[in-house]
Amino acid sequence: MLVVHAYIEVTTAEQGVAFYCDGLGLSVKRRLSPRWIELEGANLPIFLLAGRSAVADLGAVSAPRDYGRHWTPVHLDFVVDDIDRMTSRLVERGGTLDRDIAQREYGRIANMADPFGNGFDLIEFSGPGYANVKRS
Repeated sequence: MLVVHAYIEVTTAEQGVAFYCDGLGLSVKRRLSPRWIELEGANLPIFLLAGRSAVADLGAVSAPRDYGRHWTPVHLDFVVDDIDRMTSRLVERGGTLDRDIAQREYGRIANMADPFGNGFDLIEFSGPGYANVKRS
């Protein structure tokens, strides 16, 4: 089985821990360094990386890090039981709701961003969840 880890870049470690632990209910498993924190409480390990250099050295390419609101095709979806309560909790902790919570054939979805600009979704399944999606 392939093992997957999720890494989320944040500007400050403590603000990242507060958002993801106090907001989503994850907890700190261990601190590998003051700026590298492993969180637990999801079905895969989530690591916070804080205070990274202003430019990401990607080998052949260098890219400035930008913590403004952005979206990437690879993002996290957090499945929650009560999307309204969770959305409120995360907004209180500096997250943003990009648009009104929407109803889909599988349940409800909230398009959000954390305080660092990272986009993610909250999903609240209804009934059989993705089994309700009509195949095209």
